Amino acid sequence: MKKFAAIALAVALIPALAACNTVKGIGKDVKAGGEAVEEVASDVEKEITK
Repeated sequence: MKKFAAIALAVALIPALAACNTVKGIGKDVKAGGEAVEEVASDVEKEITK
Protein backbone atom coordinates (compact mmCIF):
# COMPACT_ATOMS: atom_id res chain seq x y z
CA MET A 1 0.00 0.00 0.00
CA LYS A 2 2.91 2.35 0.69
CA LYS A 3 4.18 1.69 -2.83
CA PHE A 4 0.79 2.68 -4.26
CA ALA A 5 0.77 5.89 -2.20
CA ALA A 6 4.28 6.77 -3.37
CA ILE A 7 3.37 6.17 -7.01
CA ALA A 8 0.17 8.19 -6.69
CA LEU A 9 2.02 11.08 -5.06
CA ALA A 10 4.73 11.06 -7.73
CA VAL A 11 2.12 11.01 -10.50
CA ALA A 12 0.27 13.88 -8.88
CA LEU A 13 3.42 15.98 -8.46
CA ILE A 14 4.83 15.52 -11.96
CA PRO A 15 2.34 17.95 -13.55
CA ALA A 16 2.97 20.48 -10.78
CA LEU A 17 6.71 20.30 -11.42
CA ALA A 18 6.13 20.88 -15.13
CA ALA A 19 4.52 24.20 -14.09
CA CYS A 20 1.90 25.23 -16.63
CA ASN A 21 1.49 28.96 -17.20
CA THR A 22 -2.30 29.00 -17.33
CA VAL A 23 -5.14 27.86 -15.14
CA LYS A 24 -6.50 25.85 -18.07
CA GLY A 25 -3.16 24.08 -18.42
CA ILE A 26 -3.04 23.30 -14.72
CA GLY A 27 -6.56 21.88 -14.94
CA LYS A 28 -5.48 19.56 -17.75
CA ASP A 29 -2.45 18.45 -15.74
CA VAL A 30 -4.55 17.74 -12.66
CA LYS A 31 -7.03 15.77 -14.78
CA ALA A 32 -4.22 13.69 -16.29
CA GLY A 33 -2.78 13.05 -12.83
CA GLY A 34 -6.19 11.96 -11.56
CA GLU A 35 -6.61 9.57 -14.46
CA ALA A 36 -3.21 8.04 -13.76
CA VAL A 37 -4.12 7.58 -10.10
CA GLU A 38 -7.39 5.91 -11.14
CA GLU A 39 -5.47 3.47 -13.35
CA VAL A 40 -3.07 2.57 -10.54
CA ALA A 41 -5.97 2.16 -8.10
CA SER A 42 -7.73 -0.14 -10.57
CA ASP A 43 -4.59 -2.24 -10.96
CA VAL A 44 -4.19 -2.49 -7.20
CA GLU A 45 -7.85 -3.46 -6.78
CA LYS A 46 -7.48 -6.22 -9.37
CA GLU A 47 -4.34 -7.48 -7.64
CA ILE A 48 -6.04 -7.53 -4.24
CA THR A 49 -9.13 -9.38 -5.46
CA LYS A 50 -7.19 -12.19 -7.17
